[in-house]
Amino acid sequence: MVKRKLELVCPAGTPAALKVAVNNGADSVYVGFRDKTNARNFPGLNFNAQELKDSAEYAHSNGSQVFVAINTYPTAGEIQLWHDAVDRAVTCGADAVIVADVGLAEYVSSKYPDFRLHLSVQASASSAEAINFYHDRFNVRRVVLPRVLTIEEIAALNSKVKIETEVFVFGGLCVMAEGRCCLSSYVTGISPNRQGACSPASHVKYEDKGDYMESNLGNFTVNRFNKEESAGYPTLCKGRYLVDGEEKYVFEDPMSLNVIEVLPELYKAGVSALKIEGRQRGRAYIEKVVGAFSQAIDNMDNGIASSDASSLNAVAEGQGNTQGSYNKSWQ
Repeated sequence: MVKRKLELVCPAGTPAALKVAVNNGADSVYVGFRDKTNARNFPGLNFNAQELKDSAEYAHSNGSQVFVAINTYPTAGEIQLWHDAVDRAVTCGADAVIVADVGLAEYVSSKYPDFRLHLSVQASASSAEAINFYHDRFNVRRVVLPRVLTIEEIAALNSKVKIETEVFVFGGLCVMAEGRCCLSSYVTGISPNRQGACSPASHVKYEDKGDYMESNLGNFTVNRFNKEESAGYPTLCKGRYLVDGEEKYVFEDPMSLNVIEVLPELYKAGVSALKIEGRQRGRAYIEKVVGAFSQAIDNMDNGIASSDASSLNAVAEGQGNTQGSYNKSWQ
């Protein structure tokens, strides 16, 4: 179905959001079921079987594909829930499943050998050896790369791997090694890798302190914002901490990843697909971001310069943007 140089993979937390993504140029849309098998397990989001079936039919009729994220790690003794999710995705007409767990990859490849299998960013596979292992052992056809690689590193990796690579281009920037971060679970008892929720809303609290706004996760203060700043969501890795007597963002500023200006460089680096983050975001976000990136890909195909990154600041976290590690080096 995909004919453009770069495939645009877009988020949808609801059937309505999926339609908006498809209508605004998504080549593929990724979704999750309404349980802890996916890493965006938030109240009011996700799909049941009938919704997925109907949404897949809508997407296919409009030339788009549907991927199902089953990308958390199964709980001991509950593996059937994850197996059922895979079976449901296949039965309902999905085009691929995205998994992180090795055992689940084995289940998909053995029961559905011809079905398309993608490796989630939650697997945190960032070396040619690891990626080729998943391809050789489980016939994984695409890997979603962690958001810690530079464009040069991605190009070097693509020269050695046997499968397609997909990279994040817009949305929340996870500055940790995905699939290995336990910060949220230490504070809330809920793990993004197990229950599918990082910094769950049930543990978030904002307090107006007069001169500033305080954001808290559980019993911990993550940030304080003055009246001129917008109060960001209290994610631990994007908190502002006191280090050597100075208050600062230790890991990364709380801004959205946005690499719309370097799409040609990513294409030259051998990337196959571009992933927008944001299954928890509303339809207005989907419409604006998907539309902008779809137009940017078309412009690139036609030799026209990409859009200005600042055009998406209004829907970006912190109303600003960063290229994260794509154009910088850090350990």
